[in-house]
Amino acid sequence: MKREERKPNKEKIKIIPLGGLEQIGMNITAFEYEDSIIVVDCGLAFPDEDMLGIDLVIPDTTYLKENIDKVKGFVITHGHEDHIGAIPYVLSEINVPIYATKLTLGIIEGKLKEHNLTKSVKRKVVKYGQSINLGCFRVEFIRTNHSIADAAALAIFSPAGVIVHTGDFKIDYTPVFGDAIDLTRFGELGKKGVLALMCDSTNVLREGFTMSEKTVGKTFDHIFAENTNRRIIIATFASNVDRVQQIINTAYKYGRKVIIEGRSMVNVITTASELGYINIPENTLIDIDSMKNYPDEQIVLITTGSQGESMAALSRMAASIHKKVTINPGDTVILSSSPIPGNEKSVSRVINELTRKGANVIFQDTHVSGHACQEEIKLIYSLVKPMYSIPAHGEYRHLKKQGELAVTMGVAPENVMILSSGDVLEIGEESAKIVDRVQAGGILVDGLGVGDVGNIVLRDRQNLAENGIIIVVMTLEKYSNQLLAGPDIVTRGFVYVRESENLIDEAKQVVTDAVTDCIDNRVSDWGKIKMVVKDSLSDYLWKKMKRSPMILPIIMEVK
Repeated sequence: MKREERKPNKEKIKIIPLGGLEQIGMNITAFEYEDSIIVVDCGLAFPDEDMLGIDLVIPDTTYLKENIDKVKGFVITHGHEDHIGAIPYVLSEINVPIYATKLTLGIIEGKLKEHNLTKSVKRKVVKYGQSINLGCFRVEFIRTNHSIADAAALAIFSPAGVIVHTGDFKIDYTPVFGDAIDLTRFGELGKKGVLALMCDSTNVLREGFTMSEKTVGKTFDHIFAENTNRRIIIATFASNVDRVQQIINTAYKYGRKVIIEGRSMVNVITTASELGYINIPENTLIDIDSMKNYPDEQIVLITTGSQGESMAALSRMAASIHKKVTINPGDTVILSSSPIPGNEKSVSRVINELTRKGANVIFQDTHVSGHACQEEIKLIYSLVKPMYSIPAHGEYRHLKKQGELAVTMGVAPENVMILSSGDVLEIGEESAKIVDRVQAGGILVDGLGVGDVGNIVLRDRQNLAENGIIIVVMTLEKYSNQLLAGPDIVTRGFVYVRESENLIDEAKQVVTDAVTDCIDNRVSDWGKIKMVVKDSLSDYLWKKMKRSPMILPIIMEVK
């Protein structure tokens, strides 16, 4: 008797990345089937240099707001800012349950507390191997390794097939905390058939394997042994709990006291310690105010600022504006991270400032990545054997490279789907194509204002920063529009007035002539007068100085 062939599955599911592609950061992806939407991650991005005054960038979730009735929950892969940072902002409008592992939820909890959302938001801790049912979807959490404990990959079971989302991952056979990645489960899923793999692309340009986190511990040991008479200051990512654990272990071994400095570092380590993800020997941790009671050779300072961020603790120490820590000649400063693309300048500035103060700065071999290199990515492909490859988490060059890698691992070239944020990919066993685009992009957060600063405001800030401002004040009579007083000219950031009196006098004359022309031509509309003043003054300044400051005419009326 012939074995019955399996009928092809005609169902289709929509995958909609709302952020996290074309950049490293702001990761958020929606999965939709009929009346169910689940959202994986909800992260923020840090502003580019041209986003003047902006604190952070969060994803545009208009599509989720428009389909709020379908959204069943947020499923979070791990506790890094680029995956959880936007949660408090988004949940204030899309209040649905959050599902995550214990440490990840612990860190999210801290954010919800800051935004007074703890009472209104439902959240559930999920264990590895456990599944949750959300509408038409079933989501299983799979153990992975990353630079923060409790990272998870997701197997998303849908009517159209299984989608495996790796989250951020590396393959670490000797992790500092917990067990190694559950490769067996990836293999089991692969045997049963996986529709698509969404895989981390961050390190896809690097060949070979990522080193184990434990190798950094050995480097620390050597550095501590060579610097027994010096104070040691180590800057690393606040969320790298395993790195902090290794520093504490080494400090304890060498009889040193540990101080944790930097708000985000204190928050994460407090949460990790309460939940049992970090083990701090008794009497090792001391308060920063007690530092003066110990000689330098007994102190290790763990701090934020490894990326040269201007307000982080290390940058403030380097600039001599930290209230409690002064860099002394002979201090050993270790930067335990590699610069994120775009931060190289800030990092080298901090290294220069520290070196000028007499510190010995070490930044080689003191960091390993939390992301998979090519061989690890290949291993996941060989285990999961996906029909489609949907590269995730990376700039375009990373996504493209992973697509090429997927083809070498047996994925058909036409089954590699390189998406942009906002694309709607409709995917099933029979086909996969981009069928639509939804609103996606970044919403700028400035102080307490969310989304009230857009491109026009940024353009104005850019203009103010580059060219300054000129304010023209004049007084007109109500009915006749005769010029009674002024024009007075006030400038900021354009020229130093005391040294440019001739220029200001000529500018006043240009304005006076423009207003007189308007009156002669019986122009009584103030909007038109302002426009003429602006244009005349702008032309004059461009011809004279090749500059275009922002010009604000102000007209006062006297009866």
